[in-house]
Amino acid sequence: MGLSDVWARTLVYFGIAEEEDWDEDGYLTEDELADPYERPNVRRLPARRSRRDYDDDWTDPEPEDAQRTSILRPRAETRRVRNLEPVRGPGTSRVHLILPRSFNDAQQVADRFKDGVPVILNLQSADAELSKRLIDFASGLTYALDGGMQRIADKVFLLTPR
Repeated sequence: MGLSDVWARTLVYFGIAEEEDWDEDGYLTEDELADPYERPNVRRLPARRSRRDYDDDWTDPEPEDAQRTSILRPRAETRRVRNLEPVRGPGTSRVHLILPRSFNDAQQVADRFKDGVPVILNLQSADAELSKRLIDFASGLTYALDGGMQRIADKVFLLTPR
């Protein structure tokens, strides 16, 4: 059985093609020609819709009056003036570096972070258990105070307050 036979049988199975009835000598009899082949278990699919039909379904209806336009202008009383905070120069930036030796140093991390000072937490010299506990503490702290935490090197983290 060749690939074309398998393909033809698959098409017949799914109802896409009709099965060919041939007798032993390869020809159809007159009775077979007169009686059309019917399969009650095959349902016919509706005709495919054209691309044009799909495009029409997704377009917005056109406005009745395409010439109708208006100009929107802001009203003076709705303007909000926001006070700007001065940007600190490079000389006034503060960053606190912490090299923790025990979990008690976590309080120093939290105090500096609550004061609005970015904290660099260097865990390179800390053991694995202390590092895990401090990372958990720092991620909870930054989440609770709406800050940010990012890894800047291997076992070194930057905690940025809001």
